[in-house]
Amino acid sequence: MIHSLRFAFVGLLILAATQVAALGQEVYNDNVVIVLDGSGSMKEPMDSHGTTKMMAAKQALHSVLSQLPGTTHVGLLVFTNNTSQDWLYPLGPQDAQQLAAAIDSIQPGGGTPLGKYIKKGADRLLQQRARQFGYGSYRLLIVTDGEARDDRLVDRHAGEVMARGFTIDVIGVKMKKDHTLATKVHSYRRADDPASLTKAIAAVMAEVSAADTSDATGENAFEILAPLPAEVARAMVQSLAASGNHGIGEAPPVQSQADDGGRRTAPSPSTTGGPPPLSEIDSSTPGIVGFVAVVCVIAIIAVGLAVWRIRSRM
Repeated sequence: MIHSLRFAFVGLLILAATQVAALGQEVYNDNVVIVLDGSGSMKEPMDSHGTTKMMAAKQALHSVLSQLPGTTHVGLLVFTNNTSQDWLYPLGPQDAQQLAAAIDSIQPGGGTPLGKYIKKGADRLLQQRARQFGYGSYRLLIVTDGEARDDRLVDRHAGEVMARGFTIDVIGVKMKKDHTLATKVHSYRRADDPASLTKAIAAVMAEVSAADTSDATGENAFEILAPLPAEVARAMVQSLAASGNHGIGEAPPVQSQADDGGRRTAPSPSTTGGPPPLSEIDSSTPGIVGFVAVVCVIAIIAVGLAVWRIRSRM
């Protein structure tokens, strides 16, 4: 019986290790939100052959995005007259056909509310970072041919996005002079013809797969968590990565006193521009003590269940 009990318990540990390893693979993705200028000026020709800026942008996106590895998640955010459909491709795994259709559907028109869309794209990246527990890389690629009409928001939001640990790349599409963001972001590239636009987007995407993700804990951390039940490991990592994911331009969440006898809870992250946030984690239990207690309870339940199963077969 003791031998069978040990076998059952080891089996539970192996199952938990497998689940946590799968969790590590699931959360370790690179994420790029492309903010594409869809203003009316993108209808202007970019070369002597009559290729417009938007035509060149579409060709470049088709060419480059089709070569990305599956671990790179892409989102396509376009500001045009149709603001109800600005997320032409929501940030997530690549679906070649849907992504190609989204690119083809772009119809330029309207102004350049770049500041508003920097926030929208970055807020979605913040939500994804919370979902991935801080693992992977996060990038905002801005492709634009003109200055923003909300320039104050651009300066304010761009600085905060970078302060949150995200990379911002800007490509200026046949601009008479460099964009004002040129000296304020991680990289700036000029694209004065279709070929150079494709080259610029390809250069940014090449950096994505080679990005240094040393700011995250690293995939090896999941080896340490492997003996633990998957949900316990998930809660541990999430609690460490939950801070700093509130919306751009918004006040950080502050713990508030609840009306349930002194229990303190943290507000949910912002839901601006994306899916609902992760479930709240109660912060009232001291970290180490709470964790040890949870592990002990789960171990007792697992052993009890194994004993019950063994006895029921006797």
